[in-house]
Amino acid sequence: MSTPPFLTLPPGARALRVVTARGEFAALRAEPAGAVRGSALLVPGFTGSKEDFIALLEPLAAAGYRVTAVDQRGQYQTGGPDDPAAYAVAALGADVRALTAALLAEGGTGPLHLLGHSFGGHVVREAVLAEAAEATGAADGAALPWASLTLMSTGPGAIDPAEAERTRLLIGVLPTMGLEEIWQVMQQMEEGSGDRARRPAPEVAGFLHRRWLANVPQALITTGGHLVAAPDRVAELAAVVAAGLPALVLSGVRDYAWPVPEQTAMARRLGARRVVVADAGHSPNAERPARTAEALLALWG
Repeated sequence: MSTPPFLTLPPGARALRVVTARGEFAALRAEPAGAVRGSALLVPGFTGSKEDFIALLEPLAAAGYRVTAVDQRGQYQTGGPDDPAAYAVAALGADVRALTAALLAEGGTGPLHLLGHSFGGHVVREAVLAEAAEATGAADGAALPWASLTLMSTGPGAIDPAEAERTRLLIGVLPTMGLEEIWQVMQQMEEGSGDRARRPAPEVAGFLHRRWLANVPQALITTGGHLVAAPDRVAELAAVVAAGLPALVLSGVRDYAWPVPEQTAMARRLGARRVVVADAGHSPNAERPARTAEALLALWG
């Protein structure tokens, strides 16, 4: 799971709930001090939350962007039902489209840029493809409500086999084990790794525990099931990008979920920009936020 480097909101940022046609979503919002150049919607990955983007809020807002990071349905402070259908990728993509409509309806936000991290990349991909299918002249990237698309630490289809096996283990125990019990097992495994350098500060560790317990188990089962068997939809998305949607594939130099060369090949297939953030892993947004913000601003500008 992604680990935010800190939890204190920067000046000009606040927590809120975004009201949409598909319900309310917990969010963090950062406002620029001066004129608004544009806006951004940031969507987290599997077991993640809006706090994964907390280190990006200040540099992006300082550059003139109104940034909204959300919890997906079933995550942390958004919550959700026990119905598996609520967490199908098509349903989560519909949530992103509803969030997009709500943010644009606020007015004065400028062009809206869309970003998905990890599993969130598959969700925003689903949103873009569904929107393009309904747009005038299907797959017309220029007719979409987003000014750009960023896929961060996301691959074309299913996750790496080793990570898929761990995800299958989690899916298998969720129906019979409580989230607290699973958390204790994960902590024992972390202790056994002996990697003390990776241990977060106590306040961040406490947050990670609270966030894990707030997950809707059915959301983990359904979205985890997608990750281990996700289809490759890059060719479909490439048609939208070619039709006028600027795109960026961004990752660290190492990634346990999708191999970095696989992400590079996806960028070539999409005709997208490619940025590899030095000294970062699966979460460059949290590990190297300044460099990540720089790459995003280069696309947005």
